[in-house]
Amino acid sequence: MEENRYERHFLLEGFGRDGQKKLADAKVLIVGVGGLGSPVAMYLASAGIGKLGLIDADVVDVTNLQRQIIHSESSVGVDKVISAKQRISELNSETEVVTYNFFFDKNNADSIAKDYDFIVDCADNNRTKFLINDVCVRLRKPFCHGSITEYSGRVFTHLPSTACYRCLFDEDEEPSAKRGVLGASVGIIGSIQATEVIKYFTGIGDLLTNSLLTLDVRTMKFMRLKIRTSAKCSCNDI
Repeated sequence: MEENRYERHFLLEGFGRDGQKKLADAKVLIVGVGGLGSPVAMYLASAGIGKLGLIDADVVDVTNLQRQIIHSESSVGVDKVISAKQRISELNSETEVVTYNFFFDKNNADSIAKDYDFIVDCADNNRTKFLINDVCVRLRKPFCHGSITEYSGRVFTHLPSTACYRCLFDEDEEPSAKRGVLGASVGIIGSIQATEVIKYFTGIGDLLTNSLLTLDVRTMKFMRLKIRTSAKCSCNDI
């Protein structure tokens, strides 16, 4: 662990070298290396997370560059996980990066997720978001959900026995993420997700458990809504 690199972490009350060591030992899986996954991956790598798993089957398209800041013009046509791994290696060579160049689905989800301590939901479709939730509930893995559509975003964190994605949303009601999006706003939500991961491993502050944090970037209005586990949640049977 490089002493100079993490000096500003060492100066934080309640963080110090013990917190940095916990980050170095942490294994985090990021599902989706696009708009949300870009800031999550970059901030976790720069913070000193020991191992990052990146899963995504897409290639970089020029339309991604408006918001997916881990990629560049030279990455167009390259697999997103390969492009992201290269950028992370330039940012922090101490972070181990494992790439999965395919989609996270019901056939591979359990076998991949079991090897990680924390899952970050940066997926851009509802099916994958519900799958991440169900796998994490079943395996008792913590995860942080993030999503953004047009000018609004939201974040919450799940730990075993706290409210999960299905406590909040129904598969038939959840709107699709395939809409317009203000690029910079994705960075805000992704940065909050990365902060939640760091807080989880270091134990600093309070996590967004049993809470839904929402943001409207047009007014810069944040709201933190209290949520509860639902007796009707289908995950109760998992």
